[in-house]
Amino acid sequence: MKDWIPVARVNDIPVLGARCVQREQGLDVAVFRNDKDEVFALLDRCPHKGGPLSQGIVFGTNVACPLHNWTIGLGNGCAKEPDEGCTPRFAVKVEEGVVHLDAHELATQATDLTRPLAGPIRRTAPA
Repeated sequence: MKDWIPVARVNDIPVLGARCVQREQGLDVAVFRNDKDEVFALLDRCPHKGGPLSQGIVFGTNVACPLHNWTIGLGNGCAKEPDEGCTPRFAVKVEEGVVHLDAHELATQATDLTRPLAGPIRRTAPA
């Protein structure tokens, strides 16, 4: 049996937008709401270059990554062809207007993934 944690009210998530849920370990989980009030949850990391999906544009049951416009399915976390790759998804339950996420998944799923660091390459001085 799952232990569900309330994370937000559906109305607190903008239509065609997202809110982030912080975790003790690992990247945030992005909770999305589409124009039909369907709610989805994915790791806030594009499988391509690690872009923050929570800042992307939601359309239908997809989100466009804000970095390179990859289309990621909200239901399965996978990129649409011709792109490839998936980001972890999280179970969601909506009850009486409140969004719940699975406590075990929040604590254990994809806690080792990080966001790639951008910027110049640091070179160490020769010894």
